[in-house]
Amino acid sequence: MAEREGQALLRRLTDNEESSVRTVLSLRPEATGDCPTFSTALTPRMRMLVRLAALVALDASTASLRWAVELASCAGADDDEIVRVLSAVASEIGAARIVSTAPRLGLAIGYDVEVGRPPARR
Repeated sequence: MAEREGQALLRRLTDNEESSVRTVLSLRPEATGDCPTFSTALTPRMRMLVRLAALVALDASTASLRWAVELASCAGADDDEIVRVLSAVASEIGAARIVSTAPRLGLAIGYDVEVGRPPARR
């Protein structure tokens, strides 16, 4: 039975094959290496939204979120789609991460969600 493209890529990544690791870590969409299907399988807009979701899941800094929001916006995502990324990953990352990320994502978009809010109760 022939090995599928996805299976082959996972095998190469498991073996820590340098060119495959470099390909999937590349920030440049044109850097496709030997797996053109995987780099072009998502539209640029979707790829940037997925990148944003990963950064949200990793509890990235506001600066990193701002960078991801800018890339997603340049790729055609609107502010509502960007906010929906947070909702889409909520069940996977948990309430604490959502609450801590929401204001940073707001700042990354240009919203100041903290203005005029009373201090949080302890």
